[in-house]
Amino acid sequence: MALHAAAPCNRGLRSGHSSSFPMACNGRRRIQVAASHSHLSSCSPLRAPRSRDCITAFAVTDDLPMDNSSLVVCFGEMLIDFVPTTSGLSLVEAPAFKKAPGGAPANVAVGIARLGGQSAFIGKVGEDEFGYLLADVLKKNNVNDRGLRFDSGARTALAFVTLRSDGEREFMFYRNPSADMLLEERELDFDLIRKAKIFHYGSISLIAEPCMSAHLAAAKAAKDAGVLLSYDPNLRLPLWPSAESARNGILSIWDAADIIKISEEEISFLTGGENPYDDNVVHKLFHPNLKLLLVTEGPNGCRYYTKEFSGRVAGLKVEPVDTTGAGDAFVAGILSQLAIDASLFEDEKRLREALRFANACGALTVTGRGAIPALPTRELVLNALVNAVV
Repeated sequence: MALHAAAPCNRGLRSGHSSSFPMACNGRRRIQVAASHSHLSSCSPLRAPRSRDCITAFAVTDDLPMDNSSLVVCFGEMLIDFVPTTSGLSLVEAPAFKKAPGGAPANVAVGIARLGGQSAFIGKVGEDEFGYLLADVLKKNNVNDRGLRFDSGARTALAFVTLRSDGEREFMFYRNPSADMLLEERELDFDLIRKAKIFHYGSISLIAEPCMSAHLAAAKAAKDAGVLLSYDPNLRLPLWPSAESARNGILSIWDAADIIKISEEEISFLTGGENPYDDNVVHKLFHPNLKLLLVTEGPNGCRYYTKEFSGRVAGLKVEPVDTTGAGDAFVAGILSQLAIDASLFEDEKRLREALRFANACGALTVTGRGAIPALPTRELVLNALVNAVV
């Protein structure tokens, strides 16, 4: 089913149409710095010279092992989270912050790699020290970064995250605009997208042009190539112009996804305040082409819905420190399993085992501060499951 954009073009950007996917072009000048495979063997992201123009840096990581048959390509934002070192305080009251790499799609990409899977990231960061830091994080975690781009005209996005006494979060974002919002369709690595087994994304990349058009073009290319589409809306209301625009934007691409992961809060938001624990309410969000709908319930685990069966898998009991990235770790856990064996959709017993693994990924992540720093390895997850108290 076609994807439809919800947000209009902004800042005077012109848009045209190809099929039902809106496309956009950007009036800024652009310099492309391309590194050919024959001239560069390093897997480090190429750092282009500083200028005011938009610079596309083609990072070359072909020396990293990649099994395309199980590759998960993650599209969207990568940023720096600043997390208070003391929980339960407001941003003003916090004595200090710990910087941690984050951004939901990037978290998923790193999470899959930590679990031993094959992943790649597509997105844009600023040509600044934080952008270089994030590029290094991908490299050090064996995430293929062929799709990473740099922009010298905008900074890497920042997010200050408050941790309440119960470990839950509140956000303050700095992105007006940030580099991730400026990714263009012409900067996409379509070859990488078409090689994926699963293409994963969120909704934040739908908020503004030109990233919205890049998102839609990438998803269309993946769908046309027979790639499974995985969608985690990752609702962040402060980033949208209004609650209505957020709801419309999130639902505009709903029917294209093969796999959707949502939270209880997102169910209530998308259904106008209905009970997220009522299966009849959840079924309203199950579209005809959907293979798997997952509902995360924090420490209580998750619910799963397919066309043939549904149920609940309990979570692992841990002492939470910071819930940042828990949902992304869960997504990484289940996608790492589905990328190897998509027939899990059809076998409830094995799907439940995979979801128990994913629940453990999420649980272990909340025991540390920051998203990417706290993501577990496969060994840690398996050890936790052996010693689990559910």
